[in-house]
Amino acid sequence: MEQNKNLTRLSRHLCRVLRHEPELIGITIEYHGAWTNTKDLISAVNAGGKFHIDMQTLEEIVNSDEKQRYSFNHDKTKIRCNQGHSIDVDLGLKPQEPPEILYHGTITDFLNSIAEKGLLRGERQYVHLSRDEKTAAIVGDRRHKKTYILRIKAGEMFRNGYVFYLSDNGVWLTEHVPPEFLIWSDKNKSI
Repeated sequence: MEQNKNLTRLSRHLCRVLRHEPELIGITIEYHGAWTNTKDLISAVNAGGKFHIDMQTLEEIVNSDEKQRYSFNHDKTKIRCNQGHSIDVDLGLKPQEPPEILYHGTITDFLNSIAEKGLLRGERQYVHLSRDEKTAAIVGDRRHKKTYILRIKAGEMFRNGYVFYLSDNGVWLTEHVPPEFLIWSDKNKSI
């Protein structure tokens, strides 16, 4: 149990530095691909003194992460987060046609703002959308408040010139979802 808590804390720390604050531990994130050197990451994390990590632990985090946040390159000399960056990077994703409907889990506190402005990317590069309601519910529940599942007319957005990308871990990304592409109906679910 304690080992799982430590892995969770370490994983959150890795997300923070790989997505938002590489300077926190003195690593460099490549603009193209958002990669960082695996050995440099391990050394920098260990030098910080708060966590201890080795290649085996890093592989365990990458392989066991339920949201599949991380990827290695082909020979595991580089690692990255698959999406969610607030730093300026190019993940090298190609535009793709999304399914007709995508989903977004949020908390009910944000619904008025979303109805007015749509879904905004905030500090991140993209709005994150899910292929199914179950995944959207898990994402929305991360704040441990009442979750609301929004349905997005992604196919219609695409036909109207909006660009979508699919990350390596199956998250759909777009820069903004205007309010007219949100479906407000009884089929949305509060959890």
